Amino acid sequence: MSIIVFGSINIDLVATVPQLPMAGETLLGHNFVQVPGGKGANQAVALARLQVPTYMVGRVGTDSFASELLYNLENSGVDTSNVSIDDNVSSGVALIAVDDKGENQIIIVPGANGRVNHEDVERLSDLLPNSTALLLQFEIPIAAVVAAAKAAHQAGVKVILDPAPAQSHVPDELYPLVDIITPNEVEAGQLVGFPVSNEESAKQAAAILLQRGVKCAIVKLGAKGVFCATAEESFFVPVFPIQVVDTVAAGDAFNGGLAAALYEGLSLHQAVMWGAAAGALAATKPGAQTSLPDRLTFEAFLQERG
Repeated sequence: MSIIVFGSINIDLVATVPQLPMAGETLLGHNFVQVPGGKGANQAVALARLQVPTYMVGRVGTDSFASELLYNLENSGVDTSNVSIDDNVSSGVALIAVDDKGENQIIIVPGANGRVNHEDVERLSDLLPNSTALLLQFEIPIAAVVAAAKAAHQAGVKVILDPAPAQSHVPDELYPLVDIITPNEVEAGQLVGFPVSNEESAKQAAAILLQRGVKCAIVKLGAKGVFCATAEESFFVPVFPIQVVDTVAAGDAFNGGLAAALYEGLSLHQAVMWGAAAGALAATKPGAQTSLPDRLTFEAFLQERG
Protein backbone atom coordinates (compact mmCIF):
# COMPACT_ATOMS: atom_id res chain seq x y z
CA MET A 1 0.00 0.00 0.00
CA SER A 2 1.09 3.59 -0.61
CA ILE A 3 0.12 7.26 -0.34
CA ILE A 4 -0.55 9.49 -3.36
CA VAL A 5 0.30 13.20 -3.49
CA PHE A 6 -1.51 15.15 -6.21
CA GLY A 7 -0.26 18.68 -6.62
CA SER A 8 2.34 21.22 -7.64
CA ILE A 9 5.98 20.75 -8.57
CA ASN A 10 7.97 24.02 -8.70
CA ILE A 11 11.50 25.27 -8.96
CA ASP A 12 12.20 28.15 -6.54
CA LEU A 13 14.67 30.79 -7.79
CA VAL A 14 15.68 32.79 -4.72
CA ALA A 15 17.71 36.03 -4.76
CA THR A 16 18.86 37.76 -1.56
CA VAL A 17 18.87 41.57 -1.87
CA PRO A 18 19.66 44.51 0.49
CA GLN A 19 16.09 45.80 0.11
CA LEU A 20 13.15 44.87 -2.11
CA PRO A 21 13.24 46.70 -5.46
CA MET A 22 10.88 49.55 -6.35
CA ALA A 23 9.26 49.74 -9.80
CA GLY A 24 11.95 50.26 -12.44
CA GLU A 25 14.83 49.76 -9.96
CA THR A 26 17.77 47.43 -10.61
CA LEU A 27 19.54 46.04 -7.55
CA LEU A 28 22.67 44.00 -6.94
CA GLY A 29 21.88 40.87 -4.94
CA HIS A 30 24.10 39.10 -2.39
CA ASN A 31 23.21 35.52 -3.15
CA PHE A 32 21.21 33.21 -5.42
CA VAL A 33 19.93 29.68 -4.87
CA GLN A 34 17.85 27.35 -7.04
CA VAL A 35 15.85 24.85 -5.00
CA PRO A 36 13.04 22.37 -5.72
CA GLY A 37 9.69 23.30 -4.18
CA GLY A 38 5.94 23.28 -4.73
CA LYS A 39 3.57 22.21 -1.98
CA GLY A 40 2.76 18.92 -3.67
CA ALA A 41 6.39 17.95 -4.21
CA ASN A 42 7.32 19.10 -0.68
CA GLN A 43 4.66 16.84 0.86
CA ALA A 44 5.72 13.90 -1.30
CA VAL A 45 9.34 14.30 -0.19
CA ALA A 46 8.25 14.68 3.46
CA LEU A 47 6.44 11.33 3.25
CA ALA A 48 9.14 9.48 1.33
CA ARG A 49 11.85 10.60 3.77
CA LEU A 50 9.74 9.08 6.56
CA GLN A 51 9.92 5.82 4.56
CA VAL A 52 6.31 5.79 3.36
CA PRO A 53 5.84 4.44 -0.22
CA THR A 54 4.80 7.61 -2.08
CA TYR A 55 3.53 8.37 -5.58
CA MET A 56 3.66 11.91 -6.98
CA VAL A 57 1.04 12.80 -9.60
CA GLY A 58 1.39 16.14 -11.39
CA ARG A 59 3.15 17.86 -14.29
CA VAL A 60 6.45 19.43 -15.25
CA GLY A 61 7.45 21.21 -18.48
CA THR A 62 10.12 20.33 -21.03
CA ASP A 63 12.71 22.82 -19.75
CA SER A 64 15.96 22.10 -17.93
CA PHE A 65 14.20 22.54 -14.57
CA ALA A 66 12.07 19.44 -15.21
CA SER A 67 14.95 16.96 -15.03
CA GLU A 68 16.22 18.57 -11.82
CA LEU A 69 12.75 18.45 -10.24
CA LEU A 70 12.19 14.80 -11.19
CA TYR A 71 15.69 13.78 -10.09
CA ASN A 72 15.20 15.42 -6.69
CA LEU A 73 11.88 13.63 -6.11
CA GLU A 74 13.32 10.27 -7.18
CA ASN A 75 16.46 10.80 -5.09
CA SER A 76 14.21 11.33 -2.05
CA GLY A 77 12.41 8.04 -2.73
CA VAL A 78 9.27 9.36 -4.48
CA ASP A 79 7.83 7.37 -7.41
CA THR A 80 7.52 9.85 -10.33
CA SER A 81 6.20 7.45 -12.98
CA ASN A 82 2.87 9.33 -12.89
CA VAL A 83 4.33 12.80 -13.34
CA SER A 84 3.66 13.83 -16.95
CA ILE A 85 5.88 16.07 -19.06
CA ASP A 86 3.89 18.85 -20.74
CA ASP A 87 5.38 19.86 -24.10
CA ASN A 88 3.49 23.15 -24.31
CA VAL A 89 4.58 25.05 -21.21
CA SER A 90 7.38 25.64 -18.69
CA SER A 91 7.70 23.87 -15.37
CA GLY A 92 6.22 25.77 -12.42
CA VAL A 93 8.55 28.55 -11.26
CA ALA A 94 8.61 30.76 -8.15
CA LEU A 95 10.76 33.91 -8.46
CA ILE A 96 11.57 35.02 -4.93
CA ALA A 97 13.38 38.13 -3.67
CA VAL A 98 14.29 38.15 0.04
CA ASP A 99 15.67 41.28 1.70
CA ASP A 100 18.02 41.61 4.69
CA LYS A 101 15.05 41.91 7.07
CA GLY A 102 13.56 38.65 5.84
CA GLU A 103 10.71 40.33 3.92
CA ASN A 104 10.01 38.85 0.50
CA GLN A 105 8.35 39.36 -2.86
CA ILE A 106 7.24 36.25 -4.75
CA ILE A 107 6.08 35.83 -8.34
CA ILE A 108 4.66 32.38 -9.10
CA VAL A 109 4.36 31.22 -12.70
CA PRO A 110 2.22 28.06 -12.48
CA GLY A 111 3.39 26.70 -15.84
CA ALA A 112 2.65 22.97 -16.06
CA ASN A 113 0.95 23.04 -12.63
CA GLY A 114 -1.76 25.29 -14.06
CA ARG A 115 -2.57 22.74 -16.76
CA VAL A 116 -3.25 19.78 -14.45
CA ASN A 117 -6.64 18.34 -15.49
CA HIS A 118 -8.84 15.23 -15.88
CA GLU A 119 -6.03 13.32 -17.63
CA ASP A 120 -3.92 13.59 -14.48
CA VAL A 121 -6.93 12.57 -12.34
CA GLU A 122 -7.29 9.44 -14.52
CA ARG A 123 -3.65 8.48 -13.86
CA LEU A 124 -4.22 9.10 -10.17
CA SER A 125 -7.38 6.94 -10.21
CA ASP A 126 -5.35 3.95 -11.43
CA LEU A 127 -3.26 4.15 -8.23
CA LEU A 128 -6.19 4.38 -5.78
CA PRO A 129 -6.84 0.60 -5.32
CA ASN A 130 -3.40 0.22 -3.70
CA SER A 131 -3.41 3.45 -1.68
CA THR A 132 -4.53 4.43 1.83
CA ALA A 133 -4.54 8.24 1.46
CA LEU A 134 -4.50 11.07 -1.07
CA LEU A 135 -2.85 14.41 -0.18
CA LEU A 136 -4.15 17.55 -1.92
CA GLN A 137 -3.33 21.28 -1.91
CA PHE A 138 -4.48 24.38 -3.84
CA GLU A 139 -1.49 25.06 -6.14
CA ILE A 140 -3.19 23.27 -9.06
CA PRO A 141 -6.61 24.10 -10.61
CA ILE A 142 -9.44 23.67 -8.09
CA ALA A 143 -11.49 21.63 -10.60
CA ALA A 144 -8.73 19.00 -10.64
CA VAL A 145 -8.58 19.00 -6.82
CA VAL A 146 -12.35 18.38 -6.60
CA ALA A 147 -12.23 15.64 -9.23
CA ALA A 148 -9.34 13.90 -7.45
CA ALA A 149 -11.12 14.12 -4.09
CA LYS A 150 -14.26 12.60 -5.65
CA ALA A 151 -12.29 9.71 -7.13
CA ALA A 152 -10.53 8.98 -3.82
CA HIS A 153 -13.76 9.31 -1.81
CA GLN A 154 -15.52 6.82 -4.10
CA ALA A 155 -12.58 4.41 -3.77
CA GLY A 156 -12.66 4.62 0.04
CA VAL A 157 -9.25 6.31 0.17
CA LYS A 158 -8.68 8.93 2.91
CA VAL A 159 -8.52 12.50 1.55
CA ILE A 160 -6.18 14.92 3.38
CA LEU A 161 -6.49 18.52 2.15
CA ASP A 162 -4.00 21.30 2.89
CA PRO A 163 -6.06 24.37 1.81
CA ALA A 164 -3.00 26.39 0.80
CA PRO A 165 -2.44 28.92 -0.62
CA ALA A 166 -5.29 30.52 1.36
CA GLN A 167 -8.60 30.82 -0.49
CA SER A 168 -11.94 32.28 0.52
CA HIS A 169 -13.98 30.66 -2.27
CA VAL A 170 -13.78 26.88 -1.96
CA PRO A 171 -16.51 24.86 -3.73
CA ASP A 172 -19.11 23.61 -1.24
CA GLU A 173 -18.97 20.15 -2.85
CA LEU A 174 -15.33 19.70 -1.79
CA TYR A 175 -15.85 19.73 1.99
CA PRO A 176 -17.87 16.46 2.31
CA LEU A 177 -15.19 14.66 0.27
CA VAL A 178 -12.45 15.61 2.75
CA ASP A 179 -11.52 13.35 5.67
CA ILE A 180 -8.92 15.71 7.19
CA ILE A 181 -8.37 19.41 6.47
CA THR A 182 -5.22 21.10 7.81
CA PRO A 183 -5.32 24.91 7.48
CA ASN A 184 -2.93 27.23 9.27
CA GLU A 185 -4.24 30.40 10.99
CA VAL A 186 -4.39 32.49 7.81
CA GLU A 187 -5.99 29.75 5.73
CA ALA A 188 -8.53 28.93 8.43
CA GLY A 189 -9.46 32.61 8.65
CA GLN A 190 -9.98 32.80 4.88
CA LEU A 191 -12.17 29.68 4.91
CA VAL A 192 -14.47 30.76 7.75
CA GLY A 193 -14.46 34.55 7.35
CA PHE A 194 -13.10 35.67 10.72
CA PRO A 195 -9.58 35.93 12.25
CA VAL A 196 -8.17 32.72 13.71
CA SER A 197 -5.36 33.42 16.16
CA ASN A 198 -5.74 31.23 19.27
CA GLU A 199 -7.23 28.00 20.58
CA GLU A 200 -10.71 29.48 21.08
CA SER A 201 -11.01 30.90 17.54
CA ALA A 202 -9.47 27.69 16.14
CA LYS A 203 -12.20 25.73 17.96
CA GLN A 204 -14.89 27.94 16.38
CA ALA A 205 -13.32 27.59 12.91
CA ALA A 206 -13.05 23.81 13.27
CA ALA A 207 -16.74 23.60 14.24
CA ILE A 208 -17.72 25.44 11.04
CA LEU A 209 -15.52 23.19 8.88
CA LEU A 210 -17.11 20.11 10.46
CA GLN A 211 -20.56 21.55 9.75
CA ARG A 212 -19.58 21.90 6.09
CA GLY A 213 -18.93 18.15 5.94
CA VAL A 214 -15.24 17.69 6.75
CA LYS A 215 -14.71 14.69 9.06
CA CYS A 216 -11.69 16.11 10.91
CA ALA A 217 -10.39 19.70 11.15
CA ILE A 218 -6.81 20.35 12.25
CA VAL A 219 -5.93 24.04 12.69
CA LYS A 220 -2.20 24.81 12.85
CA LEU A 221 -1.54 27.83 15.05
CA GLY A 222 2.21 28.16 14.47
CA ALA A 223 4.13 28.61 17.72
CA LYS A 224 0.86 28.39 19.70
CA GLY A 225 0.22 24.72 18.88
CA VAL A 226 -2.35 22.65 16.98
CA PHE A 227 -6.10 22.25 17.57
CA CYS A 228 -7.85 19.13 16.28
CA ALA A 229 -11.58 18.35 16.21
CA THR A 230 -13.84 15.57 14.94
CA ALA A 231 -17.52 14.87 15.70
CA GLU A 232 -16.38 12.60 18.56
CA GLU A 233 -13.42 14.42 20.14
CA SER A 234 -11.31 17.55 20.22
CA PHE A 235 -7.85 18.16 21.64
CA PHE A 236 -4.96 20.61 21.64
CA VAL A 237 -1.31 19.68 21.01
CA PRO A 238 1.38 22.17 22.10
CA VAL A 239 4.39 22.77 19.87
CA PHE A 240 7.77 21.15 20.42
CA PRO A 241 10.11 23.91 21.71
CA ILE A 242 12.86 24.50 19.12
CA GLN A 243 15.17 27.22 17.84
CA VAL A 244 13.38 28.41 14.70
CA VAL A 245 15.61 29.03 11.68
CA ASP A 246 13.10 29.07 8.80
CA THR A 247 9.42 28.03 8.73
CA VAL A 248 9.35 27.40 4.95
CA ALA A 249 7.75 23.97 4.30
CA ALA A 250 6.99 23.39 8.00
CA GLY A 251 3.32 23.03 7.05
CA ASP A 252 4.20 20.51 4.35
CA ALA A 253 6.33 18.59 6.85
CA PHE A 254 3.34 18.58 9.24
CA ASN A 255 1.11 16.95 6.62
CA GLY A 256 3.82 14.42 5.81
CA GLY A 257 4.23 13.45 9.47
CA LEU A 258 0.46 13.30 10.01
CA ALA A 259 -0.13 11.09 6.96
CA ALA A 260 2.86 8.85 7.79
CA ALA A 261 1.49 8.15 11.28
CA LEU A 262 -1.97 7.31 9.94
CA TYR A 263 -0.33 5.07 7.30
CA GLU A 264 1.31 3.16 10.15
CA GLY A 265 -2.01 2.75 11.95
CA LEU A 266 -1.41 5.20 14.80
CA SER A 267 -4.25 7.10 16.49
CA LEU A 268 -5.35 10.57 15.38
CA HIS A 269 -3.78 12.09 18.53
CA GLN A 270 -0.46 10.36 17.78
CA ALA A 271 -0.71 11.46 14.15
CA VAL A 272 -1.10 15.12 15.13
CA MET A 273 1.94 14.71 17.42
CA TRP A 274 3.92 13.26 14.50
CA GLY A 275 2.83 16.19 12.34
CA ALA A 276 3.89 18.69 15.00
CA ALA A 277 7.26 16.96 15.40
CA ALA A 278 7.96 16.88 11.65
CA GLY A 279 6.95 20.55 11.33
CA ALA A 280 9.20 21.50 14.24
CA LEU A 281 12.18 19.67 12.77
CA ALA A 282 11.67 21.35 9.38
CA ALA A 283 11.72 24.77 11.07
CA THR A 284 15.21 24.11 12.50
CA LYS A 285 16.81 24.12 9.01
CA PRO A 286 16.69 26.57 6.09
CA GLY A 287 14.93 25.88 2.80
CA ALA A 288 11.94 23.83 1.73
CA GLN A 289 12.76 20.25 0.77
CA THR A 290 16.27 20.57 2.22
CA SER A 291 14.71 21.01 5.68
CA LEU A 292 12.48 17.90 5.63
CA PRO A 293 13.66 15.25 8.12
CA ASP A 294 14.61 11.67 7.32
CA ARG A 295 13.24 8.78 9.39
CA LEU A 296 16.31 8.37 11.62
CA THR A 297 16.40 12.07 12.53
CA PHE A 298 12.64 12.04 13.10
CA GLU A 299 12.67 9.00 15.40
CA ALA A 300 15.63 10.38 17.37
CA PHE A 301 13.74 13.67 17.87
CA LEU A 302 10.58 11.87 19.06
CA GLN A 303 12.58 9.72 21.46
CA GLU A 304 14.54 12.69 22.78
CA ARG A 305 11.29 14.65 23.38
CA GLY A 306 9.54 11.73 25.05
